Amino acid sequence: MAGGDTVMVAGRAATAQSLLRLIQDVGRISVGGFVGPFKKDCTDLTRRIALLSHLIDELRPMNESGSSNQGSCLNDLTVALHAAKGLLLAAGGLDPTISSDGAAKKILFQFQCVTWKLEKALGNLPYDHFDISEEVQEQVVLVRSQLRRAAEKYGGPLTSNLASHAIGQPLDKEIDPLPLGIRVIGTLEVENVGNTDHGVKLKGESISKRDSSKGYGSDQMIQKLEKMRNSPATSMVGESDTVDANRRDNSITKSSQEDKKLDVPVIPDDFLCPISLELMRDPVIVSTGQTYERSYIQRWIDCGNTTCPKTQQKLQHFTLTSNFVLRSLITQWCTDHKIEQPTALTNGRMKKSDGSFREVRGDIVAIKALVQKLSSRSIEECRAAVTELRSLSKRSTDNRILIAEAGGIPALVSLLTSKDSITQENAVTSILNLSIYEHNKGLIMLAGAVPSIVQVLRAGSMETRENAAATLFSLSLADENKIIIGASGAIIALVELLEKGSTRGKKDAATALFNLCIYQGNKGRAVRARIVTALLKMLTDSSSCMVDEALTILSVLAGHHEAKVAIVKASTIPILIDLIRTGLPRNKENAAAILLSLCKRDTENLACISRLGAVIPLTELAKSGTDRAKRKATSLLEHLRKSKQLQQVS
Repeated sequence: MAGGDTVMVAGRAATAQSLLRLIQDVGRISVGGFVGPFKKDCTDLTRRIALLSHLIDELRPMNESGSSNQGSCLNDLTVALHAAKGLLLAAGGLDPTISSDGAAKKILFQFQCVTWKLEKALGNLPYDHFDISEEVQEQVVLVRSQLRRAAEKYGGPLTSNLASHAIGQPLDKEIDPLPLGIRVIGTLEVENVGNTDHGVKLKGESISKRDSSKGYGSDQMIQKLEKMRNSPATSMVGESDTVDANRRDNSITKSSQEDKKLDVPVIPDDFLCPISLELMRDPVIVSTGQTYERSYIQRWIDCGNTTCPKTQQKLQHFTLTSNFVLRSLITQWCTDHKIEQPTALTNGRMKKSDGSFREVRGDIVAIKALVQKLSSRSIEECRAAVTELRSLSKRSTDNRILIAEAGGIPALVSLLTSKDSITQENAVTSILNLSIYEHNKGLIMLAGAVPSIVQVLRAGSMETRENAAATLFSLSLADENKIIIGASGAIIALVELLEKGSTRGKKDAATALFNLCIYQGNKGRAVRARIVTALLKMLTDSSSCMVDEALTILSVLAGHHEAKVAIVKASTIPILIDLIRTGLPRNKENAAAILLSLCKRDTENLACISRLGAVIPLTELAKSGTDRAKRKATSLLEHLRKSKQLQQVS
């Protein structure tokens, strides 16, 4: 390696090390917990920064020279993290009795600038050059989307100059005049308002000085902050003495009117049912791949139609598959835009597919009576009630809404530990059915269901264990639940079911494990639970019909260092090469993806696959495989070529 290259690599390693220290510092700040009106803002920012540690872990020195652009990108990220650290220290323990409106606005504006700067810094990183694994890149995409939504919540668009200028100001002083041509209206930045090129000053008050005449209690301060957050445009914080008053007032009024228009979000087209043109609450996929609101497409089919309403293609079957991903996106969008999640229940009436309402007060009374019987001391009465609720929860989304409204979820959770096996089985299956409705997932988690579900997964009957695994999968579709479920001991129980369960049980366990292992923190847990051994057995067992499932899970794990070591140690590489030669197209694709993850930055593994004759099958795959398989095979062949060149040079 040339001398200049060595310096660049060493500089990059030092930068990555300093970034990791910053992230650890942020984590230490949050150990004691945050208090005050900015508690949620601090907690959210800390959680998102913590997820970046996996990215920094992969910013290791490589045998290629870096560029000034790469160094600049890392510097931008360092600046953003330093600003975040300072902001958390200032806002995390803020006494609401000390702070004025000006100080609160200033802190909110800092949160907007920091989140915006972090998102931009992450977006500018050259991931391909750093050779970041796909799994970590996917995690960064998630963090960026969260940061982007957070920045939008705090206020309008920013520019790099404004954000950099703002986060560079000490939090215990007033912010100096902004660069020329920028005026700040609340947290909304407007370029050259009123044809003036004079800057303005944010007149905030020092958060380190107590102002008893303007002090607020915690509740009052939080209410004021919510008003600030929800206001599309507040009055001008500061103004230049040279700006014409009338022109300024017109500019503010115009901006406020424009912001009010922008305050009404436009529903993305993909979130609207093609039949009703309404926001979907229970989207389902038909055989043509199109998505509709369940009640409307069901009515279409019930009327004798056999074609897809949107494409006019003939429906090969009438099975409606829940579109969990889209449902989660709709829920997140509603939360981000403070829109109430669409529901069918309004004042005792249920909305029908044609837009009209039917009276459901009688149904509510009947369901409430069943829920009350769940706490009966009579085993027979309790068993009959939970059996009926299981049947109702299976039939329709409307029933799932009504059961939750009647308080059925906490009552069913309490029955998961019942000594009566039939009651236990019906309870866990009822919760599985209820979890299909997105809003109910949160209610189930709030009821503390996970530990009891894990207990059922370990010690229940085989059918009960299968349904427990399926329930964990359904709940883990929400990203925040992956962490809770992973830390509950569920992964160990799922791996055991993967090894010793029925065919259906193994499939349920594999699905749940795949979803949980998408979260980086759960990968190490899965490895320590000996998941690699179980997956290898599935690959080598001739009677196994789960090769696809095993390879899919391995492809998610392979980018994790601990998993990589375990996979190689289990002598999996020869099996993967054989699958590239003889497997089905999907098998070949996943096998190539796993090998690529194992061989990145690992000369020993590259030498191993070369010795085992992987070049010929990889070359064939690069020519005739699926699009993804071609990309993986081509990339792996390129790594092999570079490794061979380095060996020849040395």
